[in-house]
Amino acid sequence: MLRKPRLGRATLNDVAARAEVSAVTVSRALRNPDAVSPRLRARVEAAVHELAYVPNQLASALASLRTGRIGVIVPSLTNNVFDDYLRALHDVLVPRGFQILVLNSNYLPGREEKAIAATIGQFPEAIILAGIEHTRQARRLLRQADVPIVETMELARAPIDVNIGLSHAEAGYAAARYLFELGHRKVGHLMAPRDSRARKRADGYARAASEFGAEPIIAAIDEPSSVAIGGSLFAETIVREPEMTAVFCGNDNLALGALFECQRRGVEVPRDMSIMGFNDLEFAVCAHPSLSTVATPRYEMAKRAAEIILEITRGSGERPEHSQIDLGFRVVVRESTCPPRGSAKRGGLSAR
Repeated sequence: MLRKPRLGRATLNDVAARAEVSAVTVSRALRNPDAVSPRLRARVEAAVHELAYVPNQLASALASLRTGRIGVIVPSLTNNVFDDYLRALHDVLVPRGFQILVLNSNYLPGREEKAIAATIGQFPEAIILAGIEHTRQARRLLRQADVPIVETMELARAPIDVNIGLSHAEAGYAAARYLFELGHRKVGHLMAPRDSRARKRADGYARAASEFGAEPIIAAIDEPSSVAIGGSLFAETIVREPEMTAVFCGNDNLALGALFECQRRGVEVPRDMSIMGFNDLEFAVCAHPSLSTVATPRYEMAKRAAEIILEITRGSGERPEHSQIDLGFRVVVRESTCPPRGSAKRGGLSAR
């Protein structure tokens, strides 16, 4: 039985032959449609459509030094912390004609290093990273990439290029301090995964505990965060520390899991247990009771990163005046926290 010959990918010359023009004319019509007449442009477009022609962007990029690609490396594609972050990049960059190439490092430094190398191999015009901790080889790759590099989500001591984020140590400290100031002294902390940002939030929690003379109570696991893990970590901690009256969770997924576990155990929130989350995800305000948390400017962070890249690659070419931009954070008080039972502060605090 004879096999059908495989159809090859259409070339620029194929389009030129179909449109009965030169390859140079086709190239000009595709790169700059206004440079040719409407009639000629229509012939080229018809040939492109009929042949399902896809331009060789790599060849065009090598010729123009512009690929229209922005490499983005995040540690997770399932953690909804990055929903707003990726949406902001698409909102700003896609309308300006850029393609966004997203790679996942799975919170593993070695995998991030490979993702950086793979991204550079695609000739991006800029690279955005959700994180500041990289292997030595990764930093070397980024410095030699010769494109704008924007590190986000946290503040770096020595930014590679531009850095936009917030202090997770200070945010963790503020969240824990809020619980201690309410009068709680047995305050737990749930952490998953134990990535660099989570560790810094834990450091902030430990600093607040030390200031109030409290012993740190930490339950942590090196697994991606989830509601289920929040429930299991809380269950483990409340069995170990039955006098615990408050818990600061490293993210809102863990906080929601802790809330569900409290409901399963008949522990009333916030009367018997105050719960504090982190990130202020959409469901935090919809939970019952609504979750107190720390709001982090994820959309604004990515939006600023994209705008800076646009200014460098399509605007003045200038870096921002300050290479590091601190967007801060905000403690959001809702229904899931209140002073402990028997506290003189009880009843005098309203959720806001």
